[in-house]
Amino acid sequence: MKTTLIAIALLLTFAANSEAQTKKTTKHTFAIADGNFLLDGKSVQIHSGEMHYARIPKPYWRHRLKMMKAMGLNAVATYVFWNYHETAPGVWDFKTENRDVAEYIKIAQEEGLFVILRPGPYVCAEWEFGGYPWFLQKVPGMVIRGNNPQYLAATKAYFTALYGQVKNLLVSNGGPIVMVQGENEFGSYVAQRKDVSLEEHKKYSAAVFQQLKDVGFNVPFFTSDGSWLFEGGALPGALPMANGEDDVAKLKELVNKYHDGKGPYMVAEFYPGWLDHWAEPFPKVSTQAVVKQTQKYLDGGVSFNYYMVHGGTNFGFTSGANYDNKHDIQPDLTSYDYDAPISEAGWATEKYNALRALLKKPETPAVPAKNPVISIPAIKLTKAVDLEDIKSKITPVNDDKPLTFEALNQGHGYVWYSKKFNQPISGKLELAGLRDYAIVYVNGTKVAELNSYYKKYDCEIDIPFNAVLDIVVENMGRINYGSKIINSTKGIISPVIINGQTITGNWDMYKLPMDVVPNLTAAKNSATAGKPAVYEGSFSLTKTGDTFLDMRDWGKGIVFINGINIGRYWSVGPQQTLYVPGCWLKAGKNSIVIFEQKNDVMHSSVKSIETPILEEVKPENGLPK
Repeated sequence: MKTTLIAIALLLTFAANSEAQTKKTTKHTFAIADGNFLLDGKSVQIHSGEMHYARIPKPYWRHRLKMMKAMGLNAVATYVFWNYHETAPGVWDFKTENRDVAEYIKIAQEEGLFVILRPGPYVCAEWEFGGYPWFLQKVPGMVIRGNNPQYLAATKAYFTALYGQVKNLLVSNGGPIVMVQGENEFGSYVAQRKDVSLEEHKKYSAAVFQQLKDVGFNVPFFTSDGSWLFEGGALPGALPMANGEDDVAKLKELVNKYHDGKGPYMVAEFYPGWLDHWAEPFPKVSTQAVVKQTQKYLDGGVSFNYYMVHGGTNFGFTSGANYDNKHDIQPDLTSYDYDAPISEAGWATEKYNALRALLKKPETPAVPAKNPVISIPAIKLTKAVDLEDIKSKITPVNDDKPLTFEALNQGHGYVWYSKKFNQPISGKLELAGLRDYAIVYVNGTKVAELNSYYKKYDCEIDIPFNAVLDIVVENMGRINYGSKIINSTKGIISPVIINGQTITGNWDMYKLPMDVVPNLTAAKNSATAGKPAVYEGSFSLTKTGDTFLDMRDWGKGIVFINGINIGRYWSVGPQQTLYVPGCWLKAGKNSIVIFEQKNDVMHSSVKSIETPILEEVKPENGLPK
């Protein structure tokens, strides 16, 4: 009997393994033909959700993909972020941290989801520089998103590197990637860049599209634009898809015009939520509106991709920025919650449940359990170090004028500009070329906070004899959308003027990229209120779980947990907490380091809570709302 039971167990194990293997390796065909999406020759509707691997800790990828499958979706769409993979010129990383895009796609296949790949090269996505590596701006003669050989050589190298990672994952090779996008929202860029002819724009987009084909991508292609922008964005041989188009009849009419008089019809970006900026209210889209529009698409035979179904987080310095008439920059939040059906921490929302009720089928799996959540009542900060102490160990770059981040060969973080004055000077300090946020000090005393969000570029200043002027500048994220993306240098990018005089000669610049956690091992407590400080502490856990660091009492800065930069905070809100994934915590001792730029008051502790605060706007004193 025992032998029989063992044999049965072995057979069941073999059967389970065989089923899993079959699930992983089942080959499909996919085509766009006869006005339909054809999966294995049969017409299929695509119900997709956008979710980006780079915005989710790798250990949580499977959980989030299971959440999508349980919502009733059959595909996941993802951008590929060029600058996340080319970390330095010619240096590629497709493996460390959350960069293993091939593994993400494999897990999607294992969970029964097809994949829509959106490689750019431009992605927008509220991501730093729209996905471009910052150092492209240093290449002589290069203009991004333009028909010039320097740029096209760079895009070809990127597509080649990416293809090497995903070629075996194309549906034509047995993988789950059924479609690839050519460029991204190019029609809107054409509309904004009237200084470039339509013919020249089209030469560029055609060249990039041809590169995708030449490197080996051999699955159906599509474009993604507002429906009124198809003229500039549509590409021959690619299915035009409409972003945000809620009029089914209009969608079909325009797709027919640009696609041989027939479909299929798909909305590449259907917005169940919206993006968020610092110092602005958190926008909301009602559940009722999203459900109603989804039903319209279902009734009209329109495929769709929720952008975003799960937003995740802009960890580190990955968030980008927009702009409008009131603000020269609108930095995107660390949180990319997006008011999406699946929250930043992976929770099912009211919107999720309502859409699942609409989309699920008998075979739709159950909703995965929510990851554990914890709170940490008080984390004692045992060390507080003046940033000046850290700066004093850095060899400065000296020049007659302030240099940009790019000229200093630095992509992100902060630069401390310093100049000693042998003669007194007073009057208006003008920093018209500030990008993006600065605190100004004279002999270590704070004089002003300037920033390009509030268009505050000047202040009164009095510099006595033999005094030092310090300007600590933060890059808050390069522009990710619009015509200004081609002008995305950071730091101080124009002359410093005091009392009408251009200040030149002997500027010292200290590079503070904060690309790794500051090492305070040998540092002593030296911080004082009113000067930038780096705090350090530790906390012990008996159990781990997701949590939200409560930064409501702090000013502005970044936080490292166990050496990982979890993102920016800023008291203006609306985001007042920082998401800490439980998979980045550990039982036992954990470390925390906080760089507080303003440090108006000294801090002795910080705590975490179990629910996020993402809707609390608190404009800074004296600045416009």
